[in-house]
Amino acid sequence: IDVFLARSLLEKLYLFQYPIRPASMTYDDVTHLSAKIKPKQQKVELEMAIDTLNPNYCRSKGEQIALNVDGTCTDETSTYSSKLMDKQTFCSSQAASNVSRYAAAVYKKGELHLTPLHGILQLRPSFTYLDKADAKHREREAANEGGDSSQDEAEDDVKQITVRFSRPETEQARQRRVQSYEFLQKRQAEEHWVHLHYYGLKDSRSEHERQYLFSQGHGLAENTELIKSPSEYLMMLMPASVEEENDKPVAPSNVLSMAQLRTLPLADQIKILMKNVKVMPFANLMSLLGSGTDSTAVLRCIQQVAMLVQGNWVVKSDVLYPKDTSSPHSGVPAEVLCRGRDFVMWKFTQDRWVVRKEVAAVTKLCPEDVKDFLEHMSVARINKGWEFMLPYDEDFVKKHPDIVQRQHMLWMGIQAKLEKVYNLLKEHLTPKKQEAQSAHPLLVSGEQRVSMAKAKVKQNYGQLEKELQKQKAEMKSNDTSAKMDVSNIRIKEEPVSDEEPMDTSAYEGMNNGIVNGLHAENSTDSFNGHLPGGCVDRVAQELKAFVSSTFKKQFVLTLSELKRLFNLHLASLPPGHTLFSGISDKMLQDMVLDTGCKQILVPFPPQTAASPDELKVYALWEAGDTYDQHRQVLLEIFSKNYRVRRNVIQNQLSQECGEDLNKQEVDRVLK
Repeated sequence: IDVFLARSLLEKLYLFQYPIRPASMTYDDVTHLSAKIKPKQQKVELEMAIDTLNPNYCRSKGEQIALNVDGTCTDETSTYSSKLMDKQTFCSSQAASNVSRYAAAVYKKGELHLTPLHGILQLRPSFTYLDKADAKHREREAANEGGDSSQDEAEDDVKQITVRFSRPETEQARQRRVQSYEFLQKRQAEEHWVHLHYYGLKDSRSEHERQYLFSQGHGLAENTELIKSPSEYLMMLMPASVEEENDKPVAPSNVLSMAQLRTLPLADQIKILMKNVKVMPFANLMSLLGSGTDSTAVLRCIQQVAMLVQGNWVVKSDVLYPKDTSSPHSGVPAEVLCRGRDFVMWKFTQDRWVVRKEVAAVTKLCPEDVKDFLEHMSVARINKGWEFMLPYDEDFVKKHPDIVQRQHMLWMGIQAKLEKVYNLLKEHLTPKKQEAQSAHPLLVSGEQRVSMAKAKVKQNYGQLEKELQKQKAEMKSNDTSAKMDVSNIRIKEEPVSDEEPMDTSAYEGMNNGIVNGLHAENSTDSFNGHLPGGCVDRVAQELKAFVSSTFKKQFVLTLSELKRLFNLHLASLPPGHTLFSGISDKMLQDMVLDTGCKQILVPFPPQTAASPDELKVYALWEAGDTYDQHRQVLLEIFSKNYRVRRNVIQNQLSQECGEDLNKQEVDRVLK
């Protein structure tokens, strides 16, 4: 479809949006009585006739409105000369402030002609006649009250008049007056109305004007807007908007975009970055400053606003706490805060870890200030203290030994000052042995961790094998009939769920050093479920106590969930507990059945994705409460079907128990 731009009605074409038409009014040629417009404000008033002969028109109401507005007398100033509300006024308001992207389109013979709109106006009924009726009513009341007054009263008494001279208006007062609503209303009222003549839809003048909606010339010379290069056409579609740049929200004072940052001098860029980040490796700083930045200049600037701690740059205290400022928590002056923060930074040059209580005891500052210092450069670790937040930057230390040496000298001077101010003891000056052994933490990759774990497992396996050989020799001396081959001895393994393994972790710090369910420091008499002496009874008692307490809380459990709870129970036990001797799946299931529980053979669907351990369901058959019978009926129902409707359960409970259970009791049993 060819598209043409019609220019004949440019800046003259308006779109009127009329309200929904009542049954007594039709927006046709006859009803438009008059029209007027204020071009600057794009405000229109239309006076339209109402069909008083329409059966939907209420004549008595129309007469009442005309009487209230005009009264009994009729003259040229009357709003309704026919003593009947036979017309209505519509006033416009702008539907959109920017109509540059809207156009009126006419399609004809395979061509689309577009005319840009100059305005979109919504017409709404005007009720100014009600104001006129109120004014008439007040005039009549005033006339009635003043009709009985005498002529003597009509003569006004002589009154003293006070003359006041207005003060000269200031510029600020004038701006407030110009921006006031009253002034704007007055300015709008001053614009004169331009009266228009309305031509009907079928009028010859209308048909003539309608032809201007079509482009007059189809030649390419007159459609220069469509003869553009791709880049020019793209700029026309998406022009650079000046208003959008002005309307951008103002960023907070503590926020600076990278584009704005790079317009500043290098020293200011580094200072702002360090003040916001507080701790940063040199490589990260260079990446933020952009490509092409001279590293020598950066090193010269960074030393003015930061200090080197473990190969990383930490912002100086006087940058964060300028002179003549104070703590927001305690009101301590900036000089004291700088000394306290320098002490924390100096401690991190000695150790990876810092204890908060030690810092507070030396600096004598409030806990909030000390916490702020530590949060600037470290991370809290439970039961350990505060660890420096970044790893030791060995690359920077190797590449720039001169910078490291200069920073070391600066720290020696700071240390001398701190010794005088805080009267530091030797224990504060010497780093801990454990920390001194490793100047920086080792970064271990995932592959290295796996290889270390495998080596540790082999080492533990060798120790276990030696202990087994020793046990074999002792058993031979005690009982010659019991002969065991070391090669046949192995830890009992049973298939367990992938999600809920019974074996505990082999890494340090997990389950108190347990390896394959056995504590490495204890004897290995518990292989294959055989426990020495009275350990069997003790393990059985502990296991029975766990199973009983668990089922009294849960009532129904799958084997998978029970194993998960048992692993959590093991993790909470102290080292050397009897349950670490190795509990197999069979022992756990036998103990469940011995404690009064039963296995419920729930007929799960064959296509279920559940693991075998999740399909084994165990339930406490007798809990000793009032709901034992109801619970047993419910379990028998689920042994026949894995999904049952609530009404079926309620009916079955009522039949088996011989009593009608209410909703709360059924909910309790189901829960």
